[in-house]
Amino acid sequence: MTSTPGGTQEPSRVAIVGGGLMAEAIIRGLIAKGIASPRAIAVGEPIPSRRDELSARHGVTVTPSNREAVEGAALVVLAIKPQHLGPALANLRGRLDPAQLVVSIVAGATIGTLADGLEHRVVARAMPNTPAQIGQGMSVWTATQEVDAPSRERVRAVLGALGEQIEVADEKYLDMATALSGSGPGYVFLFLEAMTDAGVHLGFPRPVAQQLVYQTVLGSVLMARETGQHPAELRNAVTSPAGTTAAGLAELEDGRFRAAIDRCVAAAYERCVELGKK
Repeated sequence: MTSTPGGTQEPSRVAIVGGGLMAEAIIRGLIAKGIASPRAIAVGEPIPSRRDELSARHGVTVTPSNREAVEGAALVVLAIKPQHLGPALANLRGRLDPAQLVVSIVAGATIGTLADGLEHRVVARAMPNTPAQIGQGMSVWTATQEVDAPSRERVRAVLGALGEQIEVADEKYLDMATALSGSGPGYVFLFLEAMTDAGVHLGFPRPVAQQLVYQTVLGSVLMARETGQHPAELRNAVTSPAGTTAAGLAELEDGRFRAAIDRCVAAAYERCVELGKK
């Protein structure tokens, strides 16, 4: 394994196993935040056309060999699909330097699976979500005891390049995060779609309805975040007695909107736990 004088890994070198959309989001964030230069990033990607795309867009080194990609890197990010994890772990088993930090964003792959599969204990597991592709992601992560304080700061920096990040003490919270924030964009997109369709049903042209809905949701989220008020307070402030908002909210409550959301997140969590066992 290539190392700097003194036997340590080159601190700026980052290897990414997998070249998909989330991998590209990480590449983009690392470069934009100045965490790593393009020449310090190596990507292991089996598809030739995808290798060409990543190289042309970002100037990173791309190779079909995962072993070649991780050589000399201080940080190794596993960004592959769950069905490809087994072969990737087998390919890298016993090949990592003890000082190398591994961060996995593979959905459902537990720290135990990763550590045993790699025969390596310096491992962090993270659950980002798709808005990471535009630098507005939410990542929840945890790590083994072997991940020291400087390495934890490195994890925070990498995930912070994708948006916001939260470290949790217990891995069980990652399954919960998968159901809430990991799958959450799907719930939000469905809500946006339904609201837009409702506007079209009223008579708005679709582009106008879409603009109204997107800005309303964005503004509402920013208002809740910046004021720090409980959502119930903000909802009450816009709900006049016997007014239009009250009429609309009554329909949502009658349709068991809250209960449907609760069941939605619970179902996603149960599925995540089930997949993790497999």
